[in-house]
Amino acid sequence: MRILVVDDEVKVGGFLKRGLEEEGHAVDLAHDGEEGLSRALAGGYELLILDLMLPRRNGLEVCQALRQAGSDAFILMLSARGEMADRVVGLRHGADDYLAKPFAFEELIARVDAAGRRILQARPTAPALAYGDLRVDLVARTVLRGDMPVSLTNREFDLLVCFLRHPDRVLGREQLAREVWGMDFDPGTNVVDVYVTYLRKKLEKAGSRLIHTLRGEGYRLGAHE
Repeated sequence: MRILVVDDEVKVGGFLKRGLEEEGHAVDLAHDGEEGLSRALAGGYELLILDLMLPRRNGLEVCQALRQAGSDAFILMLSARGEMADRVVGLRHGADDYLAKPFAFEELIARVDAAGRRILQARPTAPALAYGDLRVDLVARTVLRGDMPVSLTNREFDLLVCFLRHPDRVLGREQLAREVWGMDFDPGTNVVDVYVTYLRKKLEKAGSRLIHTLRGEGYRLGAHE
């Protein structure tokens, strides 16, 4: 899943990000309520791990704002306040689950896995994207080129999905960074170019070139140059 962790404790957020990525998820971080709300509304996340006590806007306010905006993301709220009344308040503000601090990481993973099953059950028909001989199952996160499976990392998969949502259109590095990495683009980094190269090589092992470079503009998914 695409997961957003919103926690103002930098060490805790970094620990959760690393652990969840090791479980195969794509994870972004936000460190206050305003940033978390902005990213959650723009990022297309399936799951939010949301701390209750946050600067600028607390977790309850973020949760309520997301529900009022129509977000159906699964929200797992974290709080050092584990009393029944606090859990009830969180759930009434739109949270789907509640985990009191301190918690065992194994329990968090179990809650995340359970959330993933609920999300899949809510979407019984696996949506897919296709372009030419390329087919992507968005739920199973599998890629086929013709009859040949293409093995991608989580980030490469998200990058491919971004291209498939904008076929035959030129996508600049800033747009790719924003949609795939959920971050403001740093012109001093070549991370987008590196991952496009990885993805292009893997796709070309199973067929002709699909991702083309337009010098000075960006990249385009298309059947021809």
